[in-house]
Formats: sequence, C-alpha cells, structure tokens
Amino acid sequence: MEFGEVTLYPVNGHGPEDVVVDGEGRIYTGVDDGRILRLSPDGQHIDVIADTGGRPLGLELYGEDELLICDARAGLLVAPLSGGAVSALATSALGLDFVFCNNAAVASDGTIYFTDSSRRFGIDHWRDDLIEQTAGGRLLRRSPDGSIDLLLDGLQFANGVALAPDESFVAVAETGAFSVSRVWLGDGRTDVFADGLWGFPDNISTGTDGLIWITQASPRVAALDVVRRLPAFLRAGIRRLPASAQPRPGREVGVLGVAADGRVVHAFRGEIPGFHMLVGVREWQGQLYFGSLEEPAIAVTPTIG
Repeated sequence: MEFGEVTLYPVNGHGPEDVVVDGEGRIYTGVDDGRILRLSPDGQHIDVIADTGGRPLGLELYGEDELLICDARAGLLVAPLSGGAVSALATSALGLDFVFCNNAAVASDGTIYFTDSSRRFGIDHWRDDLIEQTAGGRLLRRSPDGSIDLLLDGLQFANGVALAPDESFVAVAETGAFSVSRVWLGDGRTDVFADGLWGFPDNISTGTDGLIWITQASPRVAALDVVRRLPAFLRAGIRRLPASAQPRPGREVGVLGVAADGRVVHAFRGEIPGFHMLVGVREWQGQLYFGSLEEPAIAVTPTIG
C-alpha cells in the first residue's frame, strides 16, 4: 500500500533519526549536532530541551519525567523532559565500551533493552559494518538496579528494539540480515519475528495500537550484495572510497505494522516527496511519525492511507 497524505515538520537541524510522542502529543527527536528537540503537536513550535554533545539516535520516554537517549557516541543517557543536564546511565557493558549505542525499549518496571550495533564500526562508518558483515551487534538489558546483561550477541548490525505489548518478548532488528529476531523473556528462547524483508530494517517501536512498527530505510542494494561477496582486500578497498562512490541507498521507503503473532496488519511502501532514509517510526493515536537519517524534517501521516 502506498503512503497516504504526508506532512513534513521541519526541525531546524539535520537527521532527526528517531521520534517519540508524549501523552500531550508533543514530539521529541534528536539531530546530528547533539540537540534534543521537542515539537508542539502541530510542529509549529520547537524547544531545545537538551544537548548530548554526541549523536542522539533512539529515544524513549523513561518514567514520568525523563527521556532515555541512545547516543551513538556518548552511550545510554537520560535527560529531564523539562530541560536540563544530560546524565549517563551506561557507557560500557560486560567489559566492552559501547561503540554504537543505537536504539532501546523500556519495560513497565524500568528495565531497558537496548542495542550496541557493532563492536568495530561507529556511526561515522556504519556502511562499513554492512559491507563487512561483522556480526558484532549486541542486544543488552539494563535492570532497574543498574546491572547489565547480554540477551543476544553476534547480530548483523543490531538496530531497533521493541517490546511486545504484554512484554512477553523483546524484538530486535538486524539491519544487515534483513530480519527482526525476538527473545522470549520468560524462558530466553530466540526465534524470528520477521524475515525476508525487501529493505533494510532500522528502528522499530511498539505503537499505541499494540502493533510493532518496523521501518525499512531503503530497498536492498544489488551492488552491496555483490560487494559483500568479494574477498576481504577488495571489500577494504571499497570501504576506503568516498561515500559517493560506494553502494548507495534508494529513495523508496517503507514501514510494516506487525501484530505480536507475526501477522502483518499494515504495509506501506513507496517514495515520499522530500523525504528519504526513513529510519524512525512511532505510531500514536492513529498517526505515524517518521524520522530520517538524512532529512531536515520529520514526517507525519495517518495509519490508514
């Protein structure tokens, strides 16, 4: 299904990667200069509520008065919703510093499930991880007491995280594997939630409609599939090329709304004028809010096209 009418909300910044909406309909996002922004429900007014000094990616509401921030450079952070200083919850886990803290989901008891995308490549070289297929991504769990344990390792560019509405499982997107895995929190079983995706999955989130929404930032890139099969020395040579000479994502984007049983309820796919690299999604009361790695705006559209 094609997208319905899409409205763009300029954000006075570049790359509003993720979006989250509070109970009053206000929209939060982070841009690539480190600022955390809050937009009025109509997008007409913007406040700066924090500055991480890094590169904020995934955002989640945390408790009653804080915003959880996955910062690719600074780690797992929190900031007051009222504005103020940012503080760190974690910058490392299990003896390893975070290389690429990416996305999170927060359980009702305050437990945080979050990803560290790669052991080798940070955000400035995210394409390199997709080329090399390092399988160095981790899904981690931070308990309310501050302890952190490992749920999944060896992920192909661990990315978006979402909890089932009943918190029976946590889902994690593997961008490099075109799939979404899940861990059942009762017994630790792991299985596939969605696979064979036509595009690169990025952030995922659980909507007010009870669906898990999965972004697809770009169609699969045929040239990248070829590069990934080349010998290591040739892959390394391609990684040294300017970004403009490397395999590039397309402008087509998509989102899926998937029920907890894996049934696809909504599937949107197509080009959105003035908007591409759709990497963040949030459903709130029948509206979809999209973030982008590349645009200076977020996009809003109804769930029914």
